[in-house]
Amino acid sequence: MRLMLAVTMSLALPAWAEGPSPVKLAELSARAYAAGMAVGDPLLVLSAAKLRKELGLAPVERAAVDGVAGQGAPLSWQEMLASAEALAVGDEVVLSLIDDARVEMDKGVASGPVYNIGSLGNGKGDTYPPIEFRGGEYAEVYVEAKAATNLNLAIYDDKGRLVCSDTDISHIAYCGWTPASAGTFTFKVDNKGPMGADYALMTN
Repeated sequence: MRLMLAVTMSLALPAWAEGPSPVKLAELSARAYAAGMAVGDPLLVLSAAKLRKELGLAPVERAAVDGVAGQGAPLSWQEMLASAEALAVGDEVVLSLIDDARVEMDKGVASGPVYNIGSLGNGKGDTYPPIEFRGGEYAEVYVEAKAATNLNLAIYDDKGRLVCSDTDISHIAYCGWTPASAGTFTFKVDNKGPMGADYALMTN
């Protein structure tokens, strides 16, 4: 089962002609990690760690209106590898692959996504001040919590119209859209529970 999941993940990635964007890569790695942990598959968790290792994440001073700052950083590739290692106890082949991944040179991303850390109690929401995006260029916003809560994301244009939302029951949410012209957009992050959590918000 775990080999099939890992192969499925590897086959799914080439669907992008030029590869997924760094923000999308963050989402993919989080989904792969969650799936691997759910089924106890160290190979899938290892795949997630290798994806996340490619990110060039950079912190940014950005905060929600009257929001509460969180602590720490998004889930790191080192934390993901540690989880894979714990799942692979006794499997020398997989442990060897994990060791190889740990010592591989970082590929890095020349212009990775920026992130900030916020904190939301159960049932609370954060609204971010308007941020400008260029017209005709694909825009991305992604939120990720380490805790098993339910984050929702909504994007509004400068006229208050909803342009994108992700409301599935998950600790992560992603929105991508192409503004017709340059303008400012407001982000709303809601924690629908069942627990409070720190979260990372990333943009391209």
